[in-house]
Amino acid sequence: MATAETGGALDPVLAFALVGALGVGSQWLAWKLRLPAIVLMLAAGLVIGPVLGFLDSGAQFGDMLQPMIAIAVAIILFEGGLTLNLHSLKDAAEGVRRLVVIGAPLGWLFSTLALHYVAGVSWAGAAVFGGIMIVTGPTVIAPLLRQSRLSRRPAALLQWEAIVNDPIGALAAVLAFEIVVVFETATGAGHAAQVLIVGILVAIVLGAAAGWGLVRAFRNAFVPEYMKVPVLFVVLLAVFAVSDSVLHESGLLAVTVMGLWLANAELPSFTELRRFKEHATILLVSGVFILLAANMSFEKLAILDWRALAFVVVVIVVARPAAVLISLALSNIPWKERLLVAFTGPRGVVLVAVAGLFGERLAALEITDANRIGPLAFALVAATVVLHGFTLTPMARWLGLTAAKVPGVLILGGSQWSVELGKALQKMELPVMIADPNHAHLRAAREAGLDTFFGDILSEAAEHRIDHVAYEKLITATDNDAYNTLVATDLAPEFGRENVYQLKRVKQASSRHALPATLGGRALGADETFFEVNARVAQGCEFRVTKLSEEFTLDHWREKLPDATVFADIGPNGALRLLGPDDEPKDAAGTRILSLTPKKPHRNGEGKGEPRDTEDPSEFA
Repeated sequence: MATAETGGALDPVLAFALVGALGVGSQWLAWKLRLPAIVLMLAAGLVIGPVLGFLDSGAQFGDMLQPMIAIAVAIILFEGGLTLNLHSLKDAAEGVRRLVVIGAPLGWLFSTLALHYVAGVSWAGAAVFGGIMIVTGPTVIAPLLRQSRLSRRPAALLQWEAIVNDPIGALAAVLAFEIVVVFETATGAGHAAQVLIVGILVAIVLGAAAGWGLVRAFRNAFVPEYMKVPVLFVVLLAVFAVSDSVLHESGLLAVTVMGLWLANAELPSFTELRRFKEHATILLVSGVFILLAANMSFEKLAILDWRALAFVVVVIVVARPAAVLISLALSNIPWKERLLVAFTGPRGVVLVAVAGLFGERLAALEITDANRIGPLAFALVAATVVLHGFTLTPMARWLGLTAAKVPGVLILGGSQWSVELGKALQKMELPVMIADPNHAHLRAAREAGLDTFFGDILSEAAEHRIDHVAYEKLITATDNDAYNTLVATDLAPEFGRENVYQLKRVKQASSRHALPATLGGRALGADETFFEVNARVAQGCEFRVTKLSEEFTLDHWREKLPDATVFADIGPNGALRLLGPDDEPKDAAGTRILSLTPKKPHRNGEGKGEPRDTEDPSEFA
């Protein structure tokens, strides 16, 4: 295989394949090992780039590298804008407003001071790079939020700040650069201000107009369903290119405004559009991170010295916390949430891409130390990605800001079977919520002390009131098979299809009334219908929790409870698995098995109907 060091270069097609394989592979490995995906992608890029020399992004892609990264960043920001539904702000609105209006200028100021006095960068370079450092990187925040499972408000603060401040940071760098151009080339200040104002106005108007036009076209069926995503992509690229031609980096603002408009337009096809964009963004984030890391070289990194290290420390420990804490002072945000946001500021793709671009432009103006901006940006990104990738989850747990210590189960349907299952799961110290559109069906769940939601689980109210982050698995178990199938199918992309379960549908006598087997969730337990499982509970069956040990194995359990139906197991590490008719519980010491079994006589005055937690297997002897 040819490499840059041996005088050859990878074929661009092979280079694309390598980047794609490493990007997706890193994300899968991170999911499997429960590690921060961004850290693995960064490491993969460094290994195939400066370490092994397999990939030199500049050599493989030449002049196309920067346009490719710019378009990828635009698509990533647009997808971020699609997540900014104004209803999701709720009680975080004041915090987000302060982080943007007050926090962004303060972040610019403190970053500029750190660059000049700590890193030793000239005032011109510090002002431009300091503007870029406002951004906290939605490409990094999104994977971290998925991993850390933060509670709703701090997650909203970090997500909104990252997405909104990204284009603001790029425009701040443009503003500083235009001022530098005025001083270095004697260009009229009035002309520079005019170019800046016109560019920002064009970006806002163009983004809003494109969003409005797409909404009108999609609602009035001017675009067929199968062409909506292609049309969306073409309009996105056109908006970005036109806006960027008026003012460099204003395209980022234009596509963010466009995404924000679509997110709040309540389009019937919005969910499908957003899911497709999420998939595209995962690929783009992986690719861009690996390309940027591979584009580094030991010569560029050798520029970094002890002052660069001190700069990174000051930004993480002083500049970022000071900007956040001052901007959130006297707000309604609790101190714990302020601290979490203050000490969580990972930088990402936009910082490295825009910093490299302006570093080259400042170098063309013969600005001192302009060649240090790119390596400094990479060092800051690498340090914050690694640091926050490994510390955000422990810090959130320490502050009590995670949605739940362990992910729980959301049960649809308030039948007696659902209540008994919920009580058993709760006894296993798992979060449980039972939802039902019929208020009367929730009476038993409320009396049992279970969390409940009255309403349609697919409604907008459920989206805002149910913290889905706290629940990893979904069980649809109402007496309406069609509704169960609808909910399981609709929420499968959000929970993951492997985490959505459904009671067996009643067999239809006529094929014209039967629902397709491709819809709905996975089978649960012995693959029984709603009426069968509830009949078993009415006839005296109860949920039992049995703990296996070295002396009491799975075979012993089966011998003692031959009529039991296994519904779930929890391993020694606390991981819950819901089991279907073809699944076997783990035969390992410390595993707890949840089963539905005929009720046995209670001893010592135990309450009837309570799930039995059999920690001592000798009870079966």
